[in-house]
Amino acid sequence: MSTEYLQAGQSSTSDQTQARIDLAAILRWADRQGLSEGICNHFSLQLPGKTDQFLLNPQGLHWSEMRASDLLVVDSNGELIEGKYTAEPSAFFIHSSVHRSRRSAKCVLHAHPPYCTALSCIEGGQLEWCSQNSLRFYGRIAYDDTYNGAAFDDEEGDRISSKLADADILFMANHGVLVTGENVALAFDDLYYLERAAMTQLIAVNAGRSLRLVSDDVCRATHKQIANDRDQAYHFLEAIKRILTRECSEFAE
Repeated sequence: MSTEYLQAGQSSTSDQTQARIDLAAILRWADRQGLSEGICNHFSLQLPGKTDQFLLNPQGLHWSEMRASDLLVVDSNGELIEGKYTAEPSAFFIHSSVHRSRRSAKCVLHAHPPYCTALSCIEGGQLEWCSQNSLRFYGRIAYDDTYNGAAFDDEEGDRISSKLADADILFMANHGVLVTGENVALAFDDLYYLERAAMTQLIAVNAGRSLRLVSDDVCRATHKQIANDRDQAYHFLEAIKRILTRECSEFAE
């Protein structure tokens, strides 16, 4: 399934339609999982067949009501190409900068999930290697320890994207997280399990005992095991779309 999914990025109307459906699906599912916040935060996906345009959820719509046709098309400079709505300003500056600077980041998810955001609000807060869910992220996380307010200009967007360096995931101080991936399935799978790992860690810490940390050798080995078996991410996305098709098929319209 993963090979077929990755090869589906050819330039055609059907590919672009499927990209819209996939992005709308994870927006709706993210809300069901408590990963959304009001009508804020933003997910983007490079438009198949294009290197300088991406899909973005519009300002003003709740993730639970998002439809494929609601998604905007913007270019890498943050200019609106297609859509009947507008974009939230920081979405332009953060996402356009990441898409410009990291060609491997086809999908970029910015959210304020409660447990990950709580970690970003703790002095020196980092994801610890204390659960199997956390080990998939071993060596993949960067931390931005500076909060400069909302990202309402190119300078702040570029500063944030530069903090990713060689990482896939960025914890943003006092703010939330930024998760990047080569496609929707992999990026959303990471966002989901990142929040689960942060939740487990904070629950364990609240027990008042020391965390049982995993050795670096086991961390590396387990990370490799998970990285070599990412088909679960594609099955997860297909399951999400099946459930949404049964319960609210208009998401794909």
